[in-house]
Amino acid sequence: MKLIYEKSSPGRKGVRPPESDVFAKIEIPSALMRKKPAELPEVSELDVVRHFTELSRRNFGVDTNFYPLGSCTMKYNPKMCEQAAKMEGFAALHPLLPQLRLGGMLTQGALQILHDCAALLCEITGMAEFTMQPMAGAHGELTGIMLIAAYHNSRGSKKTKVIVPDSAHGTNPASAAIAGYSVVTVKSNSRGVMDLEEFEKTLDDETAAVMLTSPNTLGLFNADLQRIVELARSKDALMYYDGANLNAILGRCRPGDMGFDVVHLNLHKTFATPHGGGGPGAGPVGVSEKLIPFLPISRVVKRSDGTFALDYDHPQSIGYIAPFYGNFGVILKAYAYILALGREGLVRVSETAVLNANYLMSKLKNAYELPYDRTCKHEFVLSASKQMKNGVRALDIAKALIDRGFHPPTVYFPLIVKESIMIEPTETESKETLDAFAEAMLEVARIADDNPEALRAAPSTTPVSRLDEVKAVKKADFAYIPNA
Repeated sequence: MKLIYEKSSPGRKGVRPPESDVFAKIEIPSALMRKKPAELPEVSELDVVRHFTELSRRNFGVDTNFYPLGSCTMKYNPKMCEQAAKMEGFAALHPLLPQLRLGGMLTQGALQILHDCAALLCEITGMAEFTMQPMAGAHGELTGIMLIAAYHNSRGSKKTKVIVPDSAHGTNPASAAIAGYSVVTVKSNSRGVMDLEEFEKTLDDETAAVMLTSPNTLGLFNADLQRIVELARSKDALMYYDGANLNAILGRCRPGDMGFDVVHLNLHKTFATPHGGGGPGAGPVGVSEKLIPFLPISRVVKRSDGTFALDYDHPQSIGYIAPFYGNFGVILKAYAYILALGREGLVRVSETAVLNANYLMSKLKNAYELPYDRTCKHEFVLSASKQMKNGVRALDIAKALIDRGFHPPTVYFPLIVKESIMIEPTETESKETLDAFAEAMLEVARIADDNPEALRAAPSTTPVSRLDEVKAVKKADFAYIPNA
């Protein structure tokens, strides 16, 4: 398929702007003028329509195929949520409007959405209050760690480190480090969860926080969680909950009830807002009572007369962490999703997600190594160690699945499992889809035994064959240079 630039023909036009009916004399300094044309493609409207229609057919997404990316929760997003975000009364709002004099009265609906969605998230998670501002999960993590730092600073405590398990999302230690803490990693035990004895040895008075995902990245619940919380409390260390895997416990248990002080949520994972292509996302952060004074500004408050307003009067706040009020469109979709499903629906989400994951795990665990043979939650991790005996890596398996119409699972994460393959089927996929994916995985396992060379050449049905991923990352060049 040719690039749009390669379809360019000099003099060809796809649009004819109307003549301006407003007289305006604009003088642009010569220093700001181009010395040569912008080299934009010259194409007709039909050329453009056909080009991008053909390009769209090559896209892969949850609306077209199964997308079992572990730790990402790439589930179907109801179009009802999209319709809610497109409502003119919301889509046409300018973000500065509620900050203008009397502007708040023109944005009561939007302010109420922010307020009420935060209240629903409090009920779902058991936290005391939420900020809706963080723009994604990692941004929410950093916000949470900043809140923890503000809490300790207010007490005159100069704590220096944050504890994370070795199965943690990579953003966990990154967020702690950016906030100025040293990161201490605790190894997992034979059951795939943070080793309690090693944790006790690591925990001390210098510990500011313990960051955990529950269930963890392996899809496993830590039965020692209550004891971990008790030990952290004894050292005045706060508990941080990474909500990336909330899909597994939604409606069943609440991080606040488990003893967590801070939680970030990925609305673009758990609450049905698309997050392919890099965004947009939303990572609201909830806190326990003692951290409320430090939440970012502005905050949406409900006044005694029932109206909503922005509140900036919080002297201990960590300040602004994002422009305006977060990704409002994403929050709106999540709000619609929560209201549509209700309490019973959210419980069914987690139950079905866990059921689907265990169903797939049971079908695949004999063909692939299962490092931790336990009941999983929303996702599970296999290993391609068996296939490696024939020279077939997890990457080869992933590429072979593309030829069979499936997006590859997450591979090589978490790092504690050799040749890891992390699968999250989500709650939205049917048994028929799960069976088809399982059969594809089993077929690949058989080929790994009989004809491993065929897998090392995959994919063979895509517009582009196997790429050099290292080169693509280190020497990425997206510029179009004619005749290069």
